[in-house]
Amino acid sequence: MHFRHRAAAFAVPLSARSIIKGFVLMVSIVATQAFAQGAAAVPADGVYDLLVGTYTAGKSEGIYVYRFDTKTGDMTPVSSAKTVNPSYLVVSGDRRHVYAVNELPGDNGPANQRGGISAFGFDPQSGQLTFLNQVSSEGNDPCYLGISPDGKYLTAANYSIAADPGGSLSVFPLRPDGQVGAAVLTVHHAGGGPVKGRQDNAHVHSTVFSPDGHYLFAQDLGADKVYSYRYTPDGSRGLLGPTETRYMTLKPGSGPRHLVFGPDGRYAYLTSEMAATVDTLRYHDGKLTLLQSVPLTKPGFKGAVGAAAIHLSPDGRFVYVSNRGDANEIVIFAVDPANGHLKLVGHQSSLGASPREFAIDPTGKWLIVGNQSSDTVYVFRRDAQTGLLDANPKRFDIPAPVDFKLVAPN
Repeated sequence: MHFRHRAAAFAVPLSARSIIKGFVLMVSIVATQAFAQGAAAVPADGVYDLLVGTYTAGKSEGIYVYRFDTKTGDMTPVSSAKTVNPSYLVVSGDRRHVYAVNELPGDNGPANQRGGISAFGFDPQSGQLTFLNQVSSEGNDPCYLGISPDGKYLTAANYSIAADPGGSLSVFPLRPDGQVGAAVLTVHHAGGGPVKGRQDNAHVHSTVFSPDGHYLFAQDLGADKVYSYRYTPDGSRGLLGPTETRYMTLKPGSGPRHLVFGPDGRYAYLTSEMAATVDTLRYHDGKLTLLQSVPLTKPGFKGAVGAAAIHLSPDGRFVYVSNRGDANEIVIFAVDPANGHLKLVGHQSSLGASPREFAIDPTGKWLIVGNQSSDTVYVFRRDAQTGLLDANPKRFDIPAPVDFKLVAPN
């Protein structure tokens, strides 16, 4: 693993600024964001801002803002902001800034083209986005963003279509005015997996911080590994550093993608894209231990699969996972509070193609999913007791919808 630092951006020891082979990387984002949001007071009128990230190769212009009414499940358009392929969004803790990846070069672009990170000012009351600035993501196809617990840094996972240098994770300072600074650290993983064409090199797909804020986990689809790093923002050990275990190895060809922690921080859940599985993991002091692995598909399913996003209900009782390919569904699991294990509850069709991301609103009444290849968004009513989704959702037409973030307007 290679680390590249830009020393002018922050003070770290000289040894930490040199290029190192091995494992190192780090930053941080509260992995319990969803629970913190869900625990916040619901607006009196039950209305949130809903930000939708999209792919812009077709009719989409960028990020769309809607008013989402948790009493009715209705979405009302408010505004939009032009930016290229904002396929993943993250909102600052004070709700005043929004950061988006610019996923380039994409499937048809040149391998030497770098992606971007764009910063926007956001007024939650009016729902208006204002472009602030853009920097290079220092890699190909950035697909995930996180904000450190102290709010000082932004992390980006660069999936990478290029074999050289392969997937990477980059770290960016966040300025007081909300702008994003140039990358101060880029970490490249080495190696790949057995699946030709999908695992020829590293593919960092997400970076998630532990609930205690001390560790960062980087899910590498190409290497079949979950890398773990220690976060020391005071610079005493360098900003990022390897843990003793360094990484957890998954079954060859599984392709780990997204990770989410349970509300009490004892357990985490991991999707593996190519295997179409979800794993239950025990978490303790920077270490993840595999407890259980369950398939997303029904017995006898023979089509293409593609596990993607994973989220928990606001009360932490249920886990939801999107599965693409030919399955195109949301898979629902109940959580056993005694041991964190998952039990299948049911499958719900997304009613379209390629359900990449989705969101559960803070009240727990609704699940919002976008079908990237069908230009549709469906809002499913959710049963908080059983976890099941109503089979007759509301439909909204949005071009190539990918990511969803809900923000309280006040």
